[in-house]
Amino acid sequence: MAAELVRGQNHPLTQTRLEIRVSAGRPVVAGATLADDRGTVHGTGRVAHPGAPALPGLEVPRQAAADHRLAVDLDAMPADVHRVTVLLALPVTAGGPTRFGAVAAPFVAVTGLDGVEEASYTITDLDTESAVTALELYRRQGAWKVRAIGQGYADGLAALFADQGVPDAHALAGTIHDAVAQGLARAVTPPPRPADEAQVRAAATAGHASGALPPAAPAGRGSGSDGPIDYTHPGRQAPPPPPAAHPAEPGRPAVPVAGDATGWSMEERLYNQVWGMFEDLARTTAAYRSAVDFADSRQEQELDRVLSDPRGRIGGQADAAREAAGARHGALVDRAREALDRDMAQLVAESEVVEPALPAAYADWDNPCWHAYRSPMELPMAVRVGDLRLPESESAGLRVPMLVRLPLERGLWIDSGASAADALTDADELRARAAHTALVHAARLLAIYPAGEFSVHVIDPAGTATGALAPLVDAGVLAGPVARGAAGVAETLTRLTERVDLVQMAVRSGAVDALPADLDVAEQLLIVHDFPHGFDDRAVTRLRYLADEGPQVGVHLMLVADRADAAEYGPLLDPLWRALLRLTPIPDDHLADPWVGHAWTYGPPTVPQGSAVLRQVLAEVSRARRERGL
Repeated sequence: MAAELVRGQNHPLTQTRLEIRVSAGRPVVAGATLADDRGTVHGTGRVAHPGAPALPGLEVPRQAAADHRLAVDLDAMPADVHRVTVLLALPVTAGGPTRFGAVAAPFVAVTGLDGVEEASYTITDLDTESAVTALELYRRQGAWKVRAIGQGYADGLAALFADQGVPDAHALAGTIHDAVAQGLARAVTPPPRPADEAQVRAAATAGHASGALPPAAPAGRGSGSDGPIDYTHPGRQAPPPPPAAHPAEPGRPAVPVAGDATGWSMEERLYNQVWGMFEDLARTTAAYRSAVDFADSRQEQELDRVLSDPRGRIGGQADAAREAAGARHGALVDRAREALDRDMAQLVAESEVVEPALPAAYADWDNPCWHAYRSPMELPMAVRVGDLRLPESESAGLRVPMLVRLPLERGLWIDSGASAADALTDADELRARAAHTALVHAARLLAIYPAGEFSVHVIDPAGTATGALAPLVDAGVLAGPVARGAAGVAETLTRLTERVDLVQMAVRSGAVDALPADLDVAEQLLIVHDFPHGFDDRAVTRLRYLADEGPQVGVHLMLVADRADAAEYGPLLDPLWRALLRLTPIPDDHLADPWVGHAWTYGPPTVPQGSAVLRQVLAEVSRARRERGL
């Protein structure tokens, strides 16, 4: 039976190959230190963290996430290591929590590779602390035990490391936070998770009263279990109820239906359902990979035992043992694959009913809804920026729409660099695809906003995107002429930075009504093509300012750039790249989910070959703008 520990309690471990599972409810950093028998950590090389995740006998996650799995092999630990201390910390992010007292109590479990718990510990009574030593595995008289610690540090990782004798503790803490920031830059932002149902209702009531859409309710599908996915979704039947699923045959899962999620509108239900599919695919894949890892580890252990006995290395006995180990390994992998295929089939069935039901903001460009497109009256909750898939879902043809909340909280970076994919070596072709991808994203954003509530500006200093962006110019949907040359760059950036300053001052002083009558109050999108061509130091500074401050007052950035072209700026532009959501013009596995941190292959949005749907949609946007006198 698993032991539920309290602070200071210990428990013997029966296995040496372990997983330490962390569940925190929101992204946290997980790491571990290796110490001697006095608890001293001899150097930064004995600290496993997102920037250096692997040490002998230990591997930790590479990014902040709500759920973690740390792999530990106590037999592979160096002889002078007597303590393995697991640490958690809150990532340093703008607007994120700064103390554990403001988030749910983290839960930590020590399990075998088969997932069976040996001990668990819920870290309670934290307040101002931003870092905590969760538990430690320690060696005593040749045997290993686990002890619940729960020691928090208000001064963060630097104080935690200093307490363990780590040299250069402050520098190490900074290195970890930099690595985490880079990891978060590639993570898909999950939908907001209200604290409780009362908060959902209060926020929704306030939203309806102000004419705004309510925030998303939690998807409610990911339970953290590695078992089969239950598509009856009993936890999501709270009012307003989702539509009833078709009755299932005995012993079979319910037939999925579109909108099978909580929400105050069909759009919100579909949004939550898509995010639920995303989470389900992440977790069922994690369960499959964990099961395969267990099977591999078990086979390795069995073969090690055979080879450790000189009498069993030769002859029929050894061959029989190897054959039996291989058969057991195959059976375990087959069972894991059977469970994965079952869950994958259910997700495919759900996708087949959800995709056709998606509204234009969430739909792919081959969806028939675009042929009946009319300019909307209300802003949608989110926008589709592409698709996500995993290697395990490739054979099933399963892809999940990548939905990003509106208004955009981060700018977009369309990476035109050759590193985006090895298969495409023609740099000119890659840049052309990046410019076309920017067009597709801009056209969708113009289409899903009500007429007059979204303005697009373009900076193309050398005119290299003239052909790609021609549909925007031809339709007359840009806020003004495309800016050319250094003078055009300076004028456009000056105008938009002044707008940001003006709106910020009005908001801070409570004088929004005093804004000039001719000020364009629509959301603004600035497309910058071929950055940093045509930019001087002053223009670069203004661009960074727009990326940091613009989204709060409705000014958004879409950067089409190859990072290598800006190498002369060095680390000066690192905050800019991290502030933007990197998207690629061709499939690339650079994004991560917020639950288990899989590397997902991102697929950019594409318009069907030979289709005129994009120009037809832009023509409708132009017509709606003219009707409003724009």
